[in-house]
Amino acid sequence: MTLSGRDAYRDELALLGAEDPSLLCLEADLGGKGHAFQLAHPERFFNLGIAEGAMVDMAAGLASAGYKPFVSTFAPFAALRAAESLKLTLGYLAAGVTVVAPYAGVSGAWFGTTHHTLEDLAVLRSVPGVTIAAPYGEAEMRAVIREAVRSGKPHYIRTGRNAAYESLDTSAAEGPREGELPLVNWEFRAGSEDVCLVSVGEEGTRLAMEARLAAPGTAHAHLVYLDHEHLTAAAAELAAHHRRFVVVEEHRAQGGVAEALALLLPRCEVTAASANRSWPSEGGDHAEVMAAVGLDLPAVLAAVDRAGDRSLAGAA
Repeated sequence: MTLSGRDAYRDELALLGAEDPSLLCLEADLGGKGHAFQLAHPERFFNLGIAEGAMVDMAAGLASAGYKPFVSTFAPFAALRAAESLKLTLGYLAAGVTVVAPYAGVSGAWFGTTHHTLEDLAVLRSVPGVTIAAPYGEAEMRAVIREAVRSGKPHYIRTGRNAAYESLDTSAAEGPREGELPLVNWEFRAGSEDVCLVSVGEEGTRLAMEARLAAPGTAHAHLVYLDHEHLTAAAAELAAHHRRFVVVEEHRAQGGVAEALALLLPRCEVTAASANRSWPSEGGDHAEVMAAVGLDLPAVLAAVDRAGDRSLAGAA
């Protein structure tokens, strides 16, 4: 059975913990029953309650003592409530702390706006030195966790709630890699004048793949690592094959990956299929709340059509 991103994280960390006694797992009242790391290594599992900033501060101290702490809480509470602690711990101190943030975007759905975060990438991307990842599917999450342990660098890893996806195939991937993952994973490459979808995170990738089925022949490049350094390298590869891009991301356009790529690709056209500037005021499941903020399959297809129309206009 394919695991969700957050369950894959817990399972992979438990497996790695059997080999590395320096790995610690800290949670802010989010562990629940049957947490894989807690069951396997109870003496190295700590539930800090709803004290997210203190949890990150504690992780900084533990990292300075030679441990490898992984901390996890809802994305809005990690990226926003604990923002100052993240800035100082991951950025200024460059402590070897990994933050795993489930419930990103509006995957909290009916929990409401307090439990949504369409701003976390904007916050974390502005902190120098932090490796930012948004894996799609179990295999990508496991690879990102392994790389975070191996590198010892500060990480922010974004994931959803309970959705489980099969990761894209990387067997034919070319170009530079981070650990086991390509910086750009081409699901399909078309002509240089064709519009290319660039997918970010779980829901952005799901929508991009659905758009490819609805509009066969559309190119699709998938990104896992989203910090400035990795995007700079990815941008060079993207520009070598296409000139027009639509970035699909469960985030607001302001501070998102589309905005970052637009700065890195000044000779290309980069637009976004992303959340709008509204605040969801009604409940619903994940897909319904995404649609309420303007991010669904029709919105992605419309963005591709607009980018294609500009392409034709430019050619004329």
